[in-house]
Amino acid sequence: MIDGWQWDGSLFKGASAYYERGRLPYAPGFVETLAKVLGLDGGGRLLDVGCGPGIVSLALAPLFAEVVGLDPDQDMLTEAERQAARRGVPNARWVAARAEDLPAGLGEFRAVLFAQSFHWMDRDRVAATVLSMLEPGGAFIHMSELKDQFGESIQQPRPVSHPVPPYDEIRELVRRYLGPVRRAGQGTLPNGTPGREDLVLARAGFENFQRHTVPAGQLVERSVDDVIAWVFSRSDSAPHLFGERLADFEQDLRTLLQEASPDKGFAEHLPATAIMTWRKPQGDR
Repeated sequence: MIDGWQWDGSLFKGASAYYERGRLPYAPGFVETLAKVLGLDGGGRLLDVGCGPGIVSLALAPLFAEVVGLDPDQDMLTEAERQAARRGVPNARWVAARAEDLPAGLGEFRAVLFAQSFHWMDRDRVAATVLSMLEPGGAFIHMSELKDQFGESIQQPRPVSHPVPPYDEIRELVRRYLGPVRRAGQGTLPNGTPGREDLVLARAGFENFQRHTVPAGQLVERSVDDVIAWVFSRSDSAPHLFGERLADFEQDLRTLLQEASPDKGFAEHLPATAIMTWRKPQGDR
């Protein structure tokens, strides 16, 4: 686990209602990229670990016979189930469990996906277990926003239609309310979350690493409420962390955003998506 931090069930408490509206989507084309890279043909099974409200699971469902979304947050799974029903996705089911509970009797999979979730887990333990759950040649998939070599978001050109959301000022406001060290559930992350997934997967016995970048760049417009939803969708500013000061924080946040954009509109470019895949050796049962 992350040094000095222990997982607890409040990590994303209250965030599920804000997730789909607040989070920028992955780059259009990630589904087609995965289909081509992995040779997906509508068969086999996908396990989405840390699936949240099922955004990626549901997008990929047509490429598999069955999709299983796993998450410890029941509110996230309730939202995933609601979205599956709304979209008419018949081949998805949802399991309330932590990644450390795997294999949990879930069987064998063609692919196991971690979309910005692997860093919350006991990575060595989970990677070894996932290796045992994959069919020979099956894929471990890691998806995230494309970052630079220092783990920072890559700067996009400034739009001219509206200002970019004032992310630095938002983070400073969060620090004023919650303190200077990043919050995560009941604990803190003074050094952030870990990287170097390549080392973890190599230790577990995976091979044939590939990295793919799905370009984006489309301009999306964001309202004040969209940006507020982004704030409350995050583990380090989930609604429960503010306690009795939640209403005060939201009012201060709304004032900050309205001052940053008097016409109450923002715009930003979608980031590119990084997809990394590793394979289970063909002869490994």
